Amino acid sequence: MLRIVTAFRALYFAAVMLLTGSGLLSTYLALRLGAEKVDGLWIGAMMAAYYLGLVLGGKIGHRLIARVGHIRAYVACGGLVTAAVLGIGLLPWLGFWLVLRVAIGLGMMCQYMVIESWLNEQAEARQRGVVFAGYMVASYLGLVLGQLVLVVHPGLGPELPMLIALCFALSLIPVAITHKVHPAPLRPAPLEPRFFIQRVPQSLTTVLVSGLVVGSFYGLAPLYAVDQGLGTEEIGLFMGGCIFAGLLVQWPLGWLSDRIDRAVLIRNAAILLLIVALPLALLPLLPVPPISLAWLLPMGFIVCLVQFTLYPLAVAFSNDHVEGERRVSLTAMLLVTFGVGACIGPLAAGALMKLFGSNMLYAFVCACSLILIWRVQPEKVSGVHRVDEAPVKHVATPDSLASSPLSAALDPRVDEAAVKEQMTSNDNTAPAPETETEAEEESRPA
Repeated sequence: MLRIVTAFRALYFAAVMLLTGSGLLSTYLALRLGAEKVDGLWIGAMMAAYYLGLVLGGKIGHRLIARVGHIRAYVACGGLVTAAVLGIGLLPWLGFWLVLRVAIGLGMMCQYMVIESWLNEQAEARQRGVVFAGYMVASYLGLVLGQLVLVVHPGLGPELPMLIALCFALSLIPVAITHKVHPAPLRPAPLEPRFFIQRVPQSLTTVLVSGLVVGSFYGLAPLYAVDQGLGTEEIGLFMGGCIFAGLLVQWPLGWLSDRIDRAVLIRNAAILLLIVALPLALLPLLPVPPISLAWLLPMGFIVCLVQFTLYPLAVAFSNDHVEGERRVSLTAMLLVTFGVGACIGPLAAGALMKLFGSNMLYAFVCACSLILIWRVQPEKVSGVHRVDEAPVKHVATPDSLASSPLSAALDPRVDEAAVKEQMTSNDNTAPAPETETEAEEESRPA
């Protein structure tokens, strides 16, 4: 494991810096707008705009990388993201911030694609699971570090956007100076929405609901914590602890997922999420004094421990019912579905918080849990399309805040030859690679 971490340390460092900046930016925007008494609808819109950018970047990123190459695309998008963050610090216009937030999401998706394709290109088949796990740890570590910055620097002045821009700028260095072989050109995976809606409807419902919940959490949980009386340092600890729960639950979840029916696990997770989120939703109605961090952190930690299980369970469940050659397309479909949910969730929860108070964030989580309890019914899983190797081995998976459709290429459940075949099929519109790139591929060592 140490040898692999050393071999990929440059790309892991780039991922840590990217997610540190991204996680800190999300919390900073929520706190900054909350301090200026902007209602929750605008704060939710900021998170929705980011996810819209991620979804758009899934298409645009492929074409950009095919046109100019991995390193140029990565550096160009890094410059765009850095400039957009500085623009947020310089120009306090909410409408303009929304545009910049979309640009940040679009640029970061392209950067995720470059990192993931590079990891896949350099990883041997037998190492792919460990490489993927290292990438997931780097992603969550960056998100947690972004929150802990607020503990060290609780101020919301212009120096914080500068620090975020610094993180994004630092993420450019290891990729820009790498001496490794240029990865092969990318081709976008077809979505095939009708096929997947018919084949894995319960998985797509779970991913959509996960997007609703996770998008609302990242965008609006800081505002909820502000309304509970927490200071900026305490909010950093609260958010960091909750995100750390997402990392902590992945490995025990994988153990359970490989031994218990995944549809049953998803339904039970939805029931448990309803139970643990309900006290936070009903908090203003209970005769208790203002809650402190000592109580709020464990309660939020438990909620996140459950809510971050939905997406990886849905990914594993859907892979059980889709053939290997379609799994890259499946990953793209799951990402788009998650992105749609993550766009809608912050807007809906933000509107509820504006009308009825901050506890509506967790009331919204409870409502999402009820949707899953209603829609996910294990007894209706016929097993007609269950693949031969099912249940496919569960792999700890970062939520879509930190991944792209190319994460399937790193997934050890996916056959490498099938990935390459799928990534080059059904793509007559993508520009052909330049002659120089083709020569580079021919000279690539085996």
